[in-house]
Amino acid sequence: MLNPGSVPSTGGADERTVAIGRLAVAFAPMRLRTLVGSCVALVLYDRTLRLGGIAHIVLPDSRGATDLPAKYADTAVPALLAELRRQVTQPPALNVSAKLIGGACMFQSQAALNPDLGLNVGQRNHEALDRILADLRIPVVARDLGGNAGRRLTLDTATGIVTIKVPGGEDYVL
Repeated sequence: MLNPGSVPSTGGADERTVAIGRLAVAFAPMRLRTLVGSCVALVLYDRTLRLGGIAHIVLPDSRGATDLPAKYADTAVPALLAELRRQVTQPPALNVSAKLIGGACMFQSQAALNPDLGLNVGQRNHEALDRILADLRIPVVARDLGGNAGRRLTLDTATGIVTIKVPGGEDYVL
């Protein structure tokens, strides 16, 4: 279930960490986790198959770059869908929904000094993903976006629940 854009587990046998600009998919009972700031974690999940994936998206547009497809919103969505489809060898077809997490404005001071630079990468990532997912008719069922703090998130592929931890805060579910 690993691909060139994923990273082996750093936790127990049932957990895999997704690095920046990478993606991973897994069937239940695996847990996938990542840490995002201005990046956005795209979680796609099929409840029937108990199959899910995370793409750790850094920038909204690849502008033709091909180094890591999961790094860019415009290439991450098709790459994550393709990886999920590779896991399903026979019908039923995928029926995924999306959750978006992250997109914090980690550089507020610079953005306030010069708003024309467009330093709110998190907002741009979010907007790009909204457009792409709408075009593909993939429903976004939950969002936890914005703010100015990073988030650690864990997808439980057995349930589709995403647990989020903001530094200094309580865990909550999405």
